[in-house]
Amino acid sequence: MKTESTQPEDKPKAPKLPTLSQINADIITQLASRYWSPQTKENHLPYDASIVESIYQTEILRSNFSVRRIMMLEFSQYLESYLWPYYEAGQASHAHMMSIIVMINEKFRERVPAWQAFLKKPDHFPAFFEQVLRASVADDHTSRNMREQTALLLFLNHCFGSMEVQLCRDQVKRLVSLSMWISLQEGRRNQEFKSVPKWRKYWKAIQKKDKPELLEKLNWERRYLQQLMIKFMRILENIPENEDVDPNVIRYCERFLELMIDLEALLPTRRFFNTVMDDCHLVVRCQLAALSRRPEGQLFMQLLQMLKFYANFEISDETGDPMTDRDMTLLHYSRITSLQKAAFAKFPDLRLFALANVASVDTRESLQKHFGNLSDKALRAIATYLNLVPAEGKEDEASWHRVDKGFLKELLISRHERRISQLEELNSMPLYPTEEVIWDENVVPTEIYSGENCLALPKLNLQFLTLHDYLLRNFNLFRLESTYEIRQDIEDAVYRLAPWRAEDGSVYFGGWARMAHPIKSFAVVEVAKPNIGEKAPSRVRADVTVTLSVKNEIKHEWESLRKHDVCFLVTVRPTQGIGTKYDYRESMVQQAGIVYVRGCEVEGMLDAAGRVIEEGPEPRPELDGDSRTFRLLLDPNQYRLDLDRASKGNEDVYETFNIVMRRKPKENNFKAVLETIRELMNTECVVPEWLHDIVLGYGDPGQAHYTRMPNEIPTLDFNDTFLDMEHLRNSFPGHEIKVKTDDPRKLVRPYKLTFENVVRKKQLGDNAMDEDEERKVIVVEPHVQPKRGPYLYNEPKKNNILFTPTQVEAIRSGMQPGLTLVVGPPGTGKTDVAVQIISNLYHNFPWQRTLVVTHSNQALNQLFEKVAELDVDERHLLRLGHGEEALQTEKDFSRYGRVNYVLAKRLELLDMVGRLQRTLEAGGDAGATCELAHHFHVYHVRPRWSAFLEKCAQEQTKSSDTISKEFPFHEFFDDAPKPLFAGKSYTDDMEIAKSCYRYIDHIFEELEEFRAFELLRSGLDRSKYLLVKEAKIIAMTCTHAALKRSELVQMGFKYDNILMEESAQILEIETFIPLLLQNPQDGRSRLKRWIMIGDHHQLPPVVKNMAFQKYCNMEQSLFTRMVRLGVPYVELDAQGRARPSICNLYRWRYRALGDLGHVCRLPEYRAANAGLRYDFQLINVDDFNGAGETEPSPYFYQNLAEAEYVVAVFMYMRILGWPASRISVLTTYNGQKHLIRDVIDKRCADNPLIGRPHKVTTVDKYQGQQNDIALVSLVRTKAVGHVRDLRRLIVAASRARLGLYIFARANLFRNCFELQPTFNQLVERPLELELVPGERYPAQRSITANVPDSLSLCVHDMPHMARYVYQMYLDKVRDANKQYERSSKSWSAPGTESAARSQEPDGFVPSHPGAAPDSEDEDTFRPTEIVNEVEETPNT
Repeated sequence: MKTESTQPEDKPKAPKLPTLSQINADIITQLASRYWSPQTKENHLPYDASIVESIYQTEILRSNFSVRRIMMLEFSQYLESYLWPYYEAGQASHAHMMSIIVMINEKFRERVPAWQAFLKKPDHFPAFFEQVLRASVADDHTSRNMREQTALLLFLNHCFGSMEVQLCRDQVKRLVSLSMWISLQEGRRNQEFKSVPKWRKYWKAIQKKDKPELLEKLNWERRYLQQLMIKFMRILENIPENEDVDPNVIRYCERFLELMIDLEALLPTRRFFNTVMDDCHLVVRCQLAALSRRPEGQLFMQLLQMLKFYANFEISDETGDPMTDRDMTLLHYSRITSLQKAAFAKFPDLRLFALANVASVDTRESLQKHFGNLSDKALRAIATYLNLVPAEGKEDEASWHRVDKGFLKELLISRHERRISQLEELNSMPLYPTEEVIWDENVVPTEIYSGENCLALPKLNLQFLTLHDYLLRNFNLFRLESTYEIRQDIEDAVYRLAPWRAEDGSVYFGGWARMAHPIKSFAVVEVAKPNIGEKAPSRVRADVTVTLSVKNEIKHEWESLRKHDVCFLVTVRPTQGIGTKYDYRESMVQQAGIVYVRGCEVEGMLDAAGRVIEEGPEPRPELDGDSRTFRLLLDPNQYRLDLDRASKGNEDVYETFNIVMRRKPKENNFKAVLETIRELMNTECVVPEWLHDIVLGYGDPGQAHYTRMPNEIPTLDFNDTFLDMEHLRNSFPGHEIKVKTDDPRKLVRPYKLTFENVVRKKQLGDNAMDEDEERKVIVVEPHVQPKRGPYLYNEPKKNNILFTPTQVEAIRSGMQPGLTLVVGPPGTGKTDVAVQIISNLYHNFPWQRTLVVTHSNQALNQLFEKVAELDVDERHLLRLGHGEEALQTEKDFSRYGRVNYVLAKRLELLDMVGRLQRTLEAGGDAGATCELAHHFHVYHVRPRWSAFLEKCAQEQTKSSDTISKEFPFHEFFDDAPKPLFAGKSYTDDMEIAKSCYRYIDHIFEELEEFRAFELLRSGLDRSKYLLVKEAKIIAMTCTHAALKRSELVQMGFKYDNILMEESAQILEIETFIPLLLQNPQDGRSRLKRWIMIGDHHQLPPVVKNMAFQKYCNMEQSLFTRMVRLGVPYVELDAQGRARPSICNLYRWRYRALGDLGHVCRLPEYRAANAGLRYDFQLINVDDFNGAGETEPSPYFYQNLAEAEYVVAVFMYMRILGWPASRISVLTTYNGQKHLIRDVIDKRCADNPLIGRPHKVTTVDKYQGQQNDIALVSLVRTKAVGHVRDLRRLIVAASRARLGLYIFARANLFRNCFELQPTFNQLVERPLELELVPGERYPAQRSITANVPDSLSLCVHDMPHMARYVYQMYLDKVRDANKQYERSSKSWSAPGTESAARSQEPDGFVPSHPGAAPDSEDEDTFRPTEIVNEVEETPNT
């Protein structure tokens, strides 16, 4: 492999950003302040069209569309405040239109909301859109600038990709409707109408409707996409084979193909467009174009392959249904046979072709042989007969058609050749990435993706063609995102190993790496025969030997490699001599000479006899020496490809490997997930009917809402959801509540609710909609739960949370069949709602099983702990995966923990049976096994109880003495509270007697369930039985579900309901897989409910690669997509976390977020924050020593002034007595996180008076957590950076309960349009930190008390704060008069030699703040004791 072809010379550079001083001095800033800046509204000059013209000419055109200039214009609110408000339809110049286009494209590049600006004057949008269309197909002086033309294409693509925005939808749908078939050749149109007659009917109806005066405009629109394709083909075919070509022309061609792919990949746009594109023969003409043979055309060809794939996608354009392999084969056969019939009747030259069987003539070679010798005329005649080109004499109607011999031959061959099925192609594809993919910039771009170019990658937008398409796009993206991470690991390992070229040409390793090792020997030891019908071997095994002369702990890590762990084999051929220094910022491929990379799976380590050491409870054998051999399983598909290459004279890859690399187990499950997705594509993927269309993004988004489901349940037992009758009445505002009892003493929970409108709907059926006004009546029926026994612990645990009406609506929706989406803003008690839904489902439908899925182990554990505290029988709970160790309970809810619990419980219950037997003097050994206990129950216990009931029934007086005298189990209940029977009333005593029998009956019922454990002997069988039969609530992370899917399906795992927490943080595919962890029953899914709880206004799933995150939209969760599609959701509307003033900073982002009473009532919310004048403040931090933000390596942003300031405030708070556990320090960049940690290490970490804060981490990593005080550093001083993503700001502002202090460059952030609702509130308060000296924690001052200026201290800047804190600290130590000598380390002023300083990272650090590799972010979290986020009332 030539490494040069796949790796560019230099890594791409991020766009250079202007500094704040440059921004202030810039001409754009000056113009903005004179004409449109919101800050200078009062002094604006009148609108001047020449300003727009001049800015466009000088700042955009002359700068060659410089990203930096465009960023400044967009950031200054040029679009919102100047361009669109003054856009006049019919009068706006070309420059005005283009300026709007460039601003919108920039908003999309920055991934900020783009269409809001147009909502102020939507009437002008249709005229603007028409102006864009006309400019994009124009053939005059305005169309010669290819940068402009490319920008127009990009804008069009954004419009097609924003179909959920009505403004765009209304414009673009006209371009792709049936009426666009006016641009087809007449013969082709009639041919299509013949195959789908109903379309001819619609076509005629459209023609009748057309108004004559509008006909010209309408027909121009209908032909628009064809005109655009013709223009593109003209530009493409003008590119020469060898001479120089303008790179902007190539960019245009690439962007055009991107637009075509996006149109083909959506059903509403492809349905009629696909035929028009086929009629233009776009794909064939692209294949024949000179650009496809030029080196610059690599990306163009990759995009063309994607377009070809979607043009021939296995879907019926008529119905939108997926087509099976059989359907595709029949379609292919019908094409060939129609050609054969034509050949037989009309073309004697093709007699041989006409009489041959299909399989012998549908390969490219045989078609070439048959058509290659035909004359131009014959080829033209065949193409005309098939309605592919116009008939002779009609060329004038479509002069752009090509009819030359080379084109016609390629057209006929490519149209009739046999295609490999997509599934076959997928199954023969290697799952491990190789060097060809890993370093291909078009497929796996580097860390720095500016968003200016398009890529040969699938996109995740709103809709998908079929489930196969949905899975395939996710499969490809998941594979490439994993490839990106693997590339980082390989480069890091090679960098650490430092391979050098020795003088004899061999490789010498100058360093060492924990995760990689030089290979001592490698050999393929087995190649098994292929399975029937396959070409690749069924299995390929190899042995790799390494010498582990390393520390024992690292040696142990290598020896602990488990079955199915993935490793990588690497070949390096360094060209650099011994001693050359490696630079991790430069290309590692060229420095180290990485030639080959192959993935493999570990089968096990070999023992001294060469056998694989099996995993099991037995201790592993001790091996002598340092040499270890591992048996590996290679990828058979890849092995076959490599052998094919070797047989053609290429090098045998398997004789060259010299490095073996392993990966962290946590990050190494990509192969299992890819296998799961591939398996799903090979099986009949059964998604419930009520969900299918919603997952693909079609149909009515509300069709799966419980009110629209045919099986809506009229009567539900809300169990302990409501605390009392008043709570119930308040929970259903606008409903009439009827009660079934008049006795107020009986109006106690639990309540059964019957919704009369649902009953009426079921009775009326389809006529239910005819009612004028729906009467909302709820009939409440309190019901007494039978007592479970005479002991105090038999009392069920009850919910004591006062749920709000919207929380009750979410709970009701979750109990009903269908899809429930719950949006939970910060602090609104999402987890409590989830737990109540789980509990209510458990009690309403005891035969159903519920699967609980979350993104993180931590969230799953929090949820599970709360479920375990409710009235759910412990034996029905099960937690799968590796996170159960962190559960904050003494009980073990893992598989084997549950098995041990059942075994221990069985012995305990059998012991009770033995005691019962002795008290009844029944003889025998009933307590020995479950079976004997069953017999004892049937022949001794039940008869005694029946006799007792008979005697009580015969007793005429109904005296309570009879019960006490005749009760057969007195002695057994000797340890129950005395007296057992109070003797006050017959009814009460009878109820106690029945509760005692229920207690006994429950013992035997449990033992009957545990009986299987006596028959199953192994722990594995018992755990499987528990999972498949016993557990009713099963919890796992989405990753575990993806990894173990095949195992769960094989076991026969079944479930009826899924509840997902943190849904907005789970990747699309990882949300989808849990729907399919069971086999369908009779071709249908048994899934009844899907409850998703999340918040799409907070941060999305972490996607480390910027290109996949931005270009492919891979960070969009399924939850967010459903909200975008308009699926109905319940938004919780009362927060109980933060002070109302802090909540105001993000309240505006939600529909109607209110506060629970306790955030105004509890003492901690009413008290001020000790030592600080305000409860939240934006503290402006200026440059320190002439520096603001620094960037020692790409995206590794640091700001020393902010870091020192934050730490000084933390030290100040600690000196006042604030507990360190109540303070968290957050930042938006990994670089700043490391710098703050350095400052803390230098200043206070080892100081017993101060120590470390509860957490120093990134905002992204802290999502889902909270603390009393959050100190937030925003770092940037030149550009807003990724805080411009509003979701990050919402998370940052909502982590604090009592105090939020943001350290930032105020002027920069206050000007940002998207952030203004928050920053306008922040800048109302002083921008200098205001302290209240002399206060101690906890403060006695009320939050509403006014602090006179004389009692407060205004801190001017960071050095001022640092000096003040140091002086305070010295005073404190003197006052304490101890540890003085030891504790008062010599203080170093910020920025001096001995203080912390901004510096480069010592290795690779990811750009995404949620993707930090350091494990302390995940592992050390312990939730602080924090008041419940929802109102609680004491147990009564």
